[in-house]
Amino acid sequence: MSSTGPPVLPISTVQSTESQSPISVSAFRAFLSRLNDSFRNGISQRRPWPELTDRSAFSKPESFSEATLRIRKNYSYFRVNYLMVIGFTLAFSLLSHPFSLLLLLGLIFSWVFMYLFRPADQPLVIFGRTFSDRETLGILIILSVFVIFLTSVGSLLISAIMVGFGLVCAHGAFRAPEDLFLDEEEPANTGFLSFLGGAASNAAAAAVPAVSATQEWTYEVFDMELMRDTPTINDELLNTLKPSLHCVDSSPAACRGDDGAKFAATSE
Repeated sequence: MSSTGPPVLPISTVQSTESQSPISVSAFRAFLSRLNDSFRNGISQRRPWPELTDRSAFSKPESFSEATLRIRKNYSYFRVNYLMVIGFTLAFSLLSHPFSLLLLLGLIFSWVFMYLFRPADQPLVIFGRTFSDRETLGILIILSVFVIFLTSVGSLLISAIMVGFGLVCAHGAFRAPEDLFLDEEEPANTGFLSFLGGAASNAAAAAVPAVSATQEWTYEVFDMELMRDTPTINDELLNTLKPSLHCVDSSPAACRGDDGAKFAATSE
């Protein structure tokens, strides 16, 4: 009588969806989440559009310097609105040229799927040939140069950005900023580099008067002709003056200092 073993269940190895995906799903979701948060944060800081287009606030600048000052102040206040105007101009230009829009989208998706969010354990395979990361990066760079500089995409992007920049400069020059509360934008310039720059400026400003005061005080105490005749006598005169100052100090501890003792011994 033959014994039969327990039936064996067929087992199939199923890979995870993320490993089979052409891109890293978790990294791509994290990128979209950060992009969405940054976009919402920027949109929340925009100024009201009626305030941007208030006709009563427009006037002709009297000089080029006044126009430049207006542009700086208006940009500090309407920064997000100005960036949105440039974005709208760029979007309108791309939508009016569908072929350039398709080329740009194809280039962006190529970077996303082939390099930026491609899983590290999945090499790029095209027509049965495996490409390394360096080769993939080189191919994408060459493709980007071709699409931007050898097609209409580059000229379209540059012209759209220049038109938006011109609109922003024209609005900033003719919009009088007297009714804007620009004090709210001051904390934006208090970064780490601004802190270092301000600290260095304050230190320099504090050091210059101190040096000038010391030089004036030295010239008032010492004989100018004697200092001109002997250039090295300045240090000797200062070393002689220090114990004298200790001796006339109101503090008894200063009068009993080492410099005072040495001066007393020398005078004896």
